[in-house]
Amino acid sequence: MIYHKEATRTTPGIDLNMEEGSIKLFGRSSPEDSVLFYSPLMDALKSDKVPLTKLDVDIKLEYFNTSSSKCLYDVLKQLKRLETSGTDLNVNWYYEPMDEDMFEAGEDYSELLDLEFNFVEEEDFANF
Repeated sequence: MIYHKEATRTTPGIDLNMEEGSIKLFGRSSPEDSVLFYSPLMDALKSDKVPLTKLDVDIKLEYFNTSSSKCLYDVLKQLKRLETSGTDLNVNWYYEPMDEDMFEAGEDYSELLDLEFNFVEEEDFANF
């Protein structure tokens, strides 16, 4: 499955390529209906049509609201299930140098789900 969603002022961009085993989530996340917005990503992660031996995930969010936080947790929980079932998972969590809140959010997700993150300090959030 290949899925692309352009980033807007309130929704993150999503580049998903299950054939190549890559997911990129970037921008700001404060959609009106977070569950609806994230459902295509969740559906792709739950699909067993594409067996995943390796999956690279890049998360580069400038901001996310409370409802997005829950959806992001659900996405990461599904990634943990894939890892547990044998997928070689690589999660990169990007944050801006002075953004301690975003760094700590990544740490919290990592600890809550017992999921290893690579923390990447990134100055240029305009490009991804």
